Amino acid sequence: MSAVAQQTVPAPSVRIKWATAEWERAAAFALRREIFCEEQGVFAADDRDEIDEIAIALVAVAQDEIGASRVVGTVRIHEDPTELHTWWGSRLAVDQAYRGRAGGRIGSDLIRLAVSSAHGRGCRRFLANVQSQNGLLFQRLHWRSMKEFDLFGRPHHRMEADLEYYPPFDTPQVGFLSRGRG
Repeated sequence: MSAVAQQTVPAPSVRIKWATAEWERAAAFALRREIFCEEQGVFAADDRDEIDEIAIALVAVAQDEIGASRVVGTVRIHEDPTELHTWWGSRLAVDQAYRGRAGGRIGSDLIRLAVSSAHGRGCRRFLANVQSQNGLLFQRLHWRSMKEFDLFGRPHHRMEADLEYYPPFDTPQVGFLSRGRG
């Protein structure tokens, strides 16, 4: 469990943005490994794959009361190399201490920046393979389920975002402060 997961109160400020520094990318990979390998057991040692070579990492960076920053959430996006203007999101991960009621909307805000920043770069269709346990969250965020299937031995939904709900966002490197509580 990370030091962040041991905290009882999330940091007061969380910025949702594209990862622009190497430490942010490294911390995003570490958080993904913690969630998908250690917590969920989806992958044995590492969740990295060929998509990471072309993907853009997005991060939720928490800054505590003394100014220390840490990545507490991440997702990656990429344009489909075989289907023009189609983008994909994957590997959404939020530190345990920043989920649910205490953490507010970090996961939702990562999704919002993922779709809106892709939309700002010409995306006409945004897709994701979502673990079934998270399907309701995505439906609330204006996504529709296209089909159900198993991926990595777990039930998933192929989902598509309603781009009308996600206006283009042109400054993802700066991002925005999360609307979450904390």
